[in-house]
Amino acid sequence: MNMKITKGLLHVGVLSLSLLATGVMAAVSADEAAKLGTTLTPMGAEKAGNAANTIPAWSPLPTNAGAVDAKGFLANPYANEKPLFIITAQNVEQYKNNLAPGQYAMFKRYPDTFKMPVYPSHRGATVPADVFAAIKKNAVNTKLVGGGNGLENFETAVPFPIPKDGLEVIWNHITRYRGGSVKRLVVQVTPQTNGSFSPVYFEDQFVFRDKMKDFDPKNPGNILFYFKQEVTAPARLAGSVLLVHETLDQVKEPRAAWVYNAGQRRVRRAPQVSYDGPGTAADGLRTSDNLDMYNGAPDRYDWKLIGKQEMYIASDSYKLDDPKLKYADIVRPGHINQDLARYELRRVWHVTATLKEGQRHIYAKRDFFIDEDTWQAAVIDHYDGRGQLWRVAEAHAENYYDKQVPWYAVETLYDLQSGRYLALGMKNEEKRAYDFGFTATTSEFQPNALRQEGVR
Repeated sequence: MNMKITKGLLHVGVLSLSLLATGVMAAVSADEAAKLGTTLTPMGAEKAGNAANTIPAWSPLPTNAGAVDAKGFLANPYANEKPLFIITAQNVEQYKNNLAPGQYAMFKRYPDTFKMPVYPSHRGATVPADVFAAIKKNAVNTKLVGGGNGLENFETAVPFPIPKDGLEVIWNHITRYRGGSVKRLVVQVTPQTNGSFSPVYFEDQFVFRDKMKDFDPKNPGNILFYFKQEVTAPARLAGSVLLVHETLDQVKEPRAAWVYNAGQRRVRRAPQVSYDGPGTAADGLRTSDNLDMYNGAPDRYDWKLIGKQEMYIASDSYKLDDPKLKYADIVRPGHINQDLARYELRRVWHVTATLKEGQRHIYAKRDFFIDEDTWQAAVIDHYDGRGQLWRVAEAHAENYYDKQVPWYAVETLYDLQSGRYLALGMKNEEKRAYDFGFTATTSEFQPNALRQEGVR
């Protein structure tokens, strides 16, 4: 596909094999890091807009950009805007150069219903000042170790704001800022081809290590974050709890996971919660490493940085997150209700992941398109062992401006072969939106605490 490449920040160089063999990759120089906050945003994006003025300069949203209701849902600061145009199967060819192959394939798979309403672009994503400061320190201090499978001298978020290769870009996605800690009530659906669905309800707790009350910055250890997820409905699944200790170097020390089975009242180790192990209650429609678009150890793939390009991605998805909506308003046969989606032209990093010889995964190749402003994956195309495009992941991003947290409103994963899909993260009908900033202790995230979590 002949994509338009943005010049200036195009990094296609890969460090030498001799450097890879040492297991350590160098951080950037102090002179390069000085660009952060000047020509680059403090997160590492290109601060200026594009020459055509179709992508604006970075202009972070203030924390009072809109009203916050009693449940924590945010008002849409762009509610009065109308689409500039709508991409449909009839006109998609003229926009193909700014689409991922998977997005283009969705128009071919669902020519009568799939559309992309394109709105004016806004670059409002920001994070707190102390996170920006940590990112700047990471730029000159953080290194890849263990052949690229771990980080050294890493703080808080985004180890490589000025990345030199594809693996550094992926680590930025894996470690990006998500509020430090969050409690959330979210719904996952796996509709049948006719659109019928039975929602699965989750209660999640997610805490990065430096937000734990007993975190010792002098001895940070190998933990990146703790994750706990309880299924609260339907009744046949309710009470099951998943606990994950996410490590920074998952080859040196693999992710530790446990599951509490409410029916058996037993806690068991869960080594399948990684790579292409089945996703929780997902009806076989996602892998463990599909959660959060992509997560976990990067060791099974070879990573290649293609460069930067301009692309239409789902952004500022406040309309899709409206608490006035019912889940039935969102779920449609084949894909979510695209009338509720919002797309903007943005710059993205393009990275390909190719399965290493001798390694196993159901996805032989993945194509990543990662938003430059947030380091969040916006689109990921998944290819099977025959080299055929299989699944298309698309994240509908939202800036939680009151807490200065860029994240997702909804993640989708479309199976082009079966005609089914998964949507995760909806909270429109729940009693509260995301609850950022809670504190916890490591004792709350131990296997012996799971039984109490799962009592019905």
